[in-house]
Amino acid sequence: MTLDPRLLEILCCPACGGDLEERTDGLRCAACGLLYPIEDGIPVMLVDRAVKVEA
Repeated sequence: MTLDPRLLEILCCPACGGDLEERTDGLRCAACGLLYPIEDGIPVMLVDRAVKVEA
């Protein structure tokens, strides 16, 4: 499932304000590397739910 591109344009990382990129496992911040999960098609933009991942 892919998110609406208009939604991706307005979302940013709550931890650092960086741009997000959609991956199969969630939304990853290009700046700090946090990955935010997507549950039932809804991004969970909570820092305490994010995990640090490598590019």
